[in-house]
Amino acid sequence: MLRSTMFRTSLRALFVIVAVGEGMAQQLPGTIPGQTVPSGNSGYRIISPLTLPVLTPGVVELMELEGRFQEAVAAGGGKVFSEWFADDAVVLNNGKPAILGRGAITAQAQWDPKSYQLTWNPQGAQMGPSNDMGFTWGHYDGKSINPDGHPTVTSGRYFTVWRKSKDGVWKVILDASANEPPGAGDCCSLPKP
Repeated sequence: MLRSTMFRTSLRALFVIVAVGEGMAQQLPGTIPGQTVPSGNSGYRIISPLTLPVLTPGVVELMELEGRFQEAVAAGGGKVFSEWFADDAVVLNNGKPAILGRGAITAQAQWDPKSYQLTWNPQGAQMGPSNDMGFTWGHYDGKSINPDGHPTVTSGRYFTVWRKSKDGVWKVILDASANEPPGAGDCCSLPKP
């Protein structure tokens, strides 16, 4: 059986690994040519390095900013969430009207982190050419307890547009999210007779 393993030693290098066993070796995503990494009855041999693209300082800045935003919201809930928005910001959510302006966002974002946990992971970012506007995107989870006492999780994708003000402070100007599509078999299948 052939297995692959990917690992990272820095932000700039991935390694191609081959599974060695049953008289076959196949190149899979790992580095250090010829190095063998034991694994049960067969081993893995690292055969060549892969180099990731260098992240621009702007992308790194947006990813770090998104991480600080997420940490602050995890600790402070909805009140802290709305503090990250510009006065003219817009929030777009699945099947709901747009929320226009930080005041309206604050009025809607009234959750306590003890009863609702919103977490997200940025998966990418792009900085604009002037380095004062950019966007991030990724995956989010919202966890709470429903009225029946059962845990509920809403998962989806998000897109956040950031703008740097004249005083150098970054603020969210657009936050858009969409729920994950239903899992296989959750939609569009006929019930069994």
